[in-house]
Amino acid sequence: MQALLKQLLQHIVRNGDLEVTMPDGAVCTFGDGAGARVGFSVRDTATTLQLVLDPDLHFGEAYMDGALNVTRGTIHDVLRLLFENVETVTAPLSLDLPYAIRRRIKHLQQANPVGKARENVAHHYDLSGALYDMFLDEDRQYSCAYFEAQGQTLDSAQLAKKRHLAAKLMVEPGMKVLDIGSGWGGLGLYLAEVCGAQVTGVTLSEEQYRLSNERARERGLGDKVQFLLKDYRELDGEFDRIVSVGMFEHVGVRHYGEMFSKVRELLHRDGIFLLHSIGRSNGPGATSAWIRKYIFPGGYAPALSEVMPEVEKAGLYTTDVEILRLHYARTLAEWRKRFAARRDQVVALYDERFARMWEFYLSSSELSFRHLGLNNFQLQATRHQQALPFTRDYIARQEQQLKKLEQRRKPSRKRAPRHAPGESVHYPQLSKQ
Repeated sequence: MQALLKQLLQHIVRNGDLEVTMPDGAVCTFGDGAGARVGFSVRDTATTLQLVLDPDLHFGEAYMDGALNVTRGTIHDVLRLLFENVETVTAPLSLDLPYAIRRRIKHLQQANPVGKARENVAHHYDLSGALYDMFLDEDRQYSCAYFEAQGQTLDSAQLAKKRHLAAKLMVEPGMKVLDIGSGWGGLGLYLAEVCGAQVTGVTLSEEQYRLSNERARERGLGDKVQFLLKDYRELDGEFDRIVSVGMFEHVGVRHYGEMFSKVRELLHRDGIFLLHSIGRSNGPGATSAWIRKYIFPGGYAPALSEVMPEVEKAGLYTTDVEILRLHYARTLAEWRKRFAARRDQVVALYDERFARMWEFYLSSSELSFRHLGLNNFQLQATRHQQALPFTRDYIARQEQQLKKLEQRRKPSRKRAPRHAPGESVHYPQLSKQ
């Protein structure tokens, strides 16, 4: 088995300096020796076999379980070297074959009817609020920030993201706005507080539902904002604007047509719809086996080629598409650093295995945006072509107006309420199978 693992690593690692300690104690090096040396050790032959057969799943599992330990550098350093090399080499069979199988069965893995969707959301978003307080910004925005300048803080970039979305939506006072996948309420509160909209948000997370309504009450916005514990497919009515941020990744390919048809049904004839989602630039693919099993069951980041046909079939006009290439990589880097600074608190809240799982998730996600073709896209659509100004420079004008409104209305920057002492902590059942 050790010989096969050596062969795999020799195929992948052409650049950099990687040191691997095998189960028998042998120390092997890979790469051209350039840069700082990083390394890890493999505990036993069973782990070696797993790494050879399906590294996409088992590398993360082995790290979580302590069967793979970092001996030089950090797990981020090790993953960065591996991802940088994977980006430039032909995928070995042990990566390519499992990935090809997952691509073929992804429609089955992404079946997200109403009940299943709620279960999948709870797995990730109903974790303790204390965990998210450790690495998110004050508004608890859990999606790609919008960095307008070098040196911009995470909080400022998340505010810029909300402003950028609001500018594309052209929200006016009194408009009815639907936020599909409203999270902890930050965007909905912004649209009500700064833009004067009447906002309805929907989420499937009980924790987010509770906290977002608590925030609305604290800000005196109970008459302008309501957050519902409800699937968007169960909604009726009509909205002037519909926005969805960071939720589309949980819809599943087989449900795209269903979502866009529902959006068209709910959208006013002169309305605007805006979708903010992770995407993949290298065409249709499959979710990482490790991410699907431990982080986002039922989740998938689509290629635009999978999205656009369904938008067209639903009778919506695509009016603008923007690709945010490295904004999420930078966002994740900020989250990773914040998490690392509070790692001991995470271990105290959950345990060492959970902390390892989460740092592997943040690092591998960041590096996927840097090296494996992931990005973010914002897709704007309407029901007819006259719903928007003639040229897109209106977005910049709207952003300037919103900055002035932010200063005038001074929306609260108070951090989302924290995890209460003594509150029970939900730990998802993480299968070792």
